[in-house]
Formats: sequence, C-alpha cells, structure tokens
Amino acid sequence: MDAARDRLAAIRAEVARQGHALLDAGPVAPGFAASFEDLALDAHMGDGGRYRLRRHATFAAAPGKAGIARQPHRPHRQALAHNRLNGDVDRWFEPVLPEVEPALAPLLAFCRDLADGLQSAPASWDIEVHQFRILGQPGTPGLPTPEGVHRDGVDLVFIMLVGRRNVSGGRTLIQDAEGRALAEVELAEPGQAMVLDDHRIRHGVTPIAPLEAGVPATRDVLVVTLRRA
Repeated sequence: MDAARDRLAAIRAEVARQGHALLDAGPVAPGFAASFEDLALDAHMGDGGRYRLRRHATFAAAPGKAGIARQPHRPHRQALAHNRLNGDVDRWFEPVLPEVEPALAPLLAFCRDLADGLQSAPASWDIEVHQFRILGQPGTPGLPTPEGVHRDGVDLVFIMLVGRRNVSGGRTLIQDAEGRALAEVELAEPGQAMVLDDHRIRHGVTPIAPLEAGVPATRDVLVVTLRRA
C-alpha cells in the first residue's frame, strides 16, 4: 500500500511540475484487451473516415473515497474550439459493455485519486471513458487524433495503450498551451500510459500504417477524461 501511495504521489508531483507524466506499463486484463475486438464503427467522422472504432460510457465520482457509479448513456460532445473536426455535435456511440466494468473500476479509482490530489480538496468528477481501435490500411492511414493536436476541454486526461499490432507510427505529441513542442512519446507496451493536465497541455497522435502489408494494423487505446462536476 505504501508503494502504491508513493507511486501516486510521484505521478502527481510530475504532473504538477510539467503538466504531464509517462506511466510505466502495468498489467492489462486479458478479457479487457479482448473487449476491443467488439467495438463499433465511429459514424461521426467529419472527414468521412472509416478507420476508427469505439465505445463510450460516463461515470460519476463523489468526493473522497465514495463509489464511482455508471451514469445513463448519453452523447459525447466537445466544443468546436477543442475539436475542429467534430465539435459542437452530439455524438452517440455504442456503450461500453457491462462486462468491461470490473476491469475499468481500478483504473477509474486511480484516475479519481490522482485528480483529487491535484486539487485543493477532493471534488465530484464527471468521468468519460472511451475505448478506441484505430485501423491502419495500405494507402489509408489511420488517424488516432483526426482533429490534430488539441485539448479535450476537461481537467485531466488518462491515455493507456491496450495493444498495438503491426503498427508503424502512432507517436504521441505533447505541446504546451501555446503550441510549443514538449515531448514526443511512443506508447509501445500494453499498459503503458500517460496523464495530461488538459489546462496546460495539448496532445495529438501521429497517423498509423501497417508495418507488414496484408496483415491487419490496429492500435487499441483507453482514454479516460475527468472534469469537475
């Protein structure tokens, strides 16, 4: 328990200092990774692309160590200022499957505890969960962030690689609020993650393409965003 507290404190300190932190790879439950085989096509792509599959869910976290409860399914919406491609649109996605929730629970609790520690006092949090699969095809690169380098319009962003297969590209770009480059990172191992202070950091991901022709190229990522309720 002390080791877990120390790790959380170190991550908080790094985010407070520079606005972002890279987390070492941790275990990914096999059943959770397998759930990315059952995502649905994102039908709200402003560029007409058919390279992104996803599921979505929302949760609410009360202050402190109270439970984190799933909320009725609702659309995902971002301001046009934060998403030039798909902003100011209610986007309905297929919901995250209930059987995925046990694997999500410790990740959401970690994100809530991290976010609380960056505040002056524990807060109520509106949490959104996105499961993404990006497809890379010959002649049609997959775009993990088709809107470009951006902010999400929340307080904290957690991004975890679940898997990548036969992928070239997919490097995460990190910039400050004025667009100055801070880092470029490749999430290469399942369970490797990043935490971003969305007020201070802009992020994007380079396109993916197949390393070997004729073999599916997929990049699976879990994104969790937290906004003060």
